[in-house]
Amino acid sequence: MSMKRIDLFLSERELDRVCKALRKAGAPGYSVMRHVTGMGVGGEISEAMDFSSFGANAHLIVFCKPEQLTPIQEAVRPLLQRFGGVGFLSEAEPF
Repeated sequence: MSMKRIDLFLSERELDRVCKALRKAGAPGYSVMRHVTGMGVGGEISEAMDFSSFGANAHLIVFCKPEQLTPIQEAVRPLLQRFGGVGFLSEAEPF
């Protein structure tokens, strides 16, 4: 069975808002990793800011059936556009 994988990178300040939108849109579940650091197109994310949550990022991973994808995208895209963040979509095969 083919599934979709959604990777979302966003500010931890918006994490609750996005998780609520995912649940409301019918996401079957998600995983959250807090205090994500690294370097993206916007420049390096400082690990020194993790203690205050100011500037700290989170990574959400959602696996869903193809038919669940559109409502999830429609719920999350406006939040990413308004509050910042990026999302990526890929295929996933359970093993």
